Amino acid sequence: MTAALLGVPWDEHSSFLRGAALAPPAIRAAMRSPSSNLSTESGLDLGTDPRFWDAGDLEVEPGPRALEAIERGIREAIGKGTRVVALGGDHAITYPSVRVHAARYPGLTLVQLDAHPDLYDELDGDRLSHACPFSRILEEGLVRRLVQVGVRTLNGPQRTQAERFGVEVIEMRAWRPDLVLSADGPVYVSLDLDALDPAFAPGVSHPEPGGLSSRDVIGLLQRLQGKVVGADVVELNPTRDEKGATARVAAKLAKELLACLLSD
Repeated sequence: MTAALLGVPWDEHSSFLRGAALAPPAIRAAMRSPSSNLSTESGLDLGTDPRFWDAGDLEVEPGPRALEAIERGIREAIGKGTRVVALGGDHAITYPSVRVHAARYPGLTLVQLDAHPDLYDELDGDRLSHACPFSRILEEGLVRRLVQVGVRTLNGPQRTQAERFGVEVIEMRAWRPDLVLSADGPVYVSLDLDALDPAFAPGVSHPEPGGLSSRDVIGLLQRLQGKVVGADVVELNPTRDEKGATARVAAKLAKELLACLLSD
């Protein structure tokens, strides 16, 4: 079993601001920076472990075939027995990624770390908006459970959607530093960087104060009980990331997610 980074430079369905498509090379640069190294906190050294490789970036042309291209690229990667951390891009990439993983891993639990539920049925007439992917995932019955952590913008329409689909929402006001998430079957982790407080991750398009710290997220991943089979890190916007601070956070969290993928 191997694990890979796969860039998905796509933000065609972003609202408010574009720029997340520029994120994969920024995250890679931070990960490879000589200011740090490729060791994870579990002791795994991605710099020397032959099970880790970089799959490069998908070529995603704008337009109606973009979702198909993302699905095809992720399917080809995991078809080789590889577990993938997809580097977005905006949160719209999670929908095609989960479609591929759900076909391979029935009974999938989806853990979403996010300031926003992303449960709109549509936003500004766009049902594929980065504010809607989890509605599409749930409509298709792709996952057995959706657990959301860090949410602090749950408005009326999205609360209705959460109730409709039985989403397990752990709002930020209910956060506990010792929170443990567990799942009986396979787990997919979707990490929107705006789950973190802007003090830790300012370089996002939709910063929301009152969020998680970097250590909160790392600890949650290290305590996660379940077989992590795939993940994504999304919504870094390098055009808003002064001195690459958020890219460094994204790189750190991607390394810890890779350690989860390689832990069994």
